[in-house]
Amino acid sequence: MASRQTGIYNIENNPDWDELLENVTIRKPGDIRKAAHYLQDIARSKGFRVALCADIASGRPMIDAEGNSLNSDIFGWVKHSERWWKDAQYALHSPVPRACRYESEPFWCDASGFHSSTPNEFLDDIDVGSYFVKTKTRYSKLIIVPVHLPFGQVSANSFPFIDQHAGDFLQQFAKYGNLFGALTRRLISGYVSVSRTSSYIASDCSLSRREAECIRWASIGKTDEEIGEIISVCRSTVRYHISRAGEKLHAVNRTQTVFKATQLGYLGNSY
Repeated sequence: MASRQTGIYNIENNPDWDELLENVTIRKPGDIRKAAHYLQDIARSKGFRVALCADIASGRPMIDAEGNSLNSDIFGWVKHSERWWKDAQYALHSPVPRACRYESEPFWCDASGFHSSTPNEFLDDIDVGSYFVKTKTRYSKLIIVPVHLPFGQVSANSFPFIDQHAGDFLQQFAKYGNLFGALTRRLISGYVSVSRTSSYIASDCSLSRREAECIRWASIGKTDEEIGEIISVCRSTVRYHISRAGEKLHAVNRTQTVFKATQLGYLGNSY
């Protein structure tokens, strides 16, 4: 522990982003624990704790190469009331993962709401005050780092501030928001890469302009006949393009074709 702390202070006095990022880079499962310890040490040295979630849509906790939970074994969330990853409804009822769906840059929150560097009306609509009341957490201020990953995966990560008597938290966010953001993105992307065990979309999949166009219209509820009228082709041609796209995406039906195309970013914001 002492050697890691010494390294942190040297980096703090002489910032070296390459060294910082290298220490949280995960290239193989054996790197997970070391990277998590390093992030924990840095956060603690700044007065924060760490809570990581690689995929808000999954109930699987983040683990090291031996199957140990990072949040309990390394980050110290050991009390029964603190094991939020055990709650199957957490991603649905907690405002933190919900907010991470609507923001891509680090932001922070307290009982008054979410606060981002640029205006975000979606964050403004989320009630965060009740969250602090219901959870009875002793941490009233958090820096939150969303990580948006390939295939539509969303990672929600938070850094609760330990010192509850500090003054203007905006200053803490200004000092450490980008630091936590960069380190967390690197750690999470590496973790997801080495933890992924299956591929259900061909890596060489490439949709044509017409295929993507037809699927985009289908994603907002247009029928084949309506799509044909919009892009000036016959209905059978529309069906061919959507069917061909489904084959490329290894999709079993029209719905899954739209879903997978969305995950790969072919459709953008359809609404």
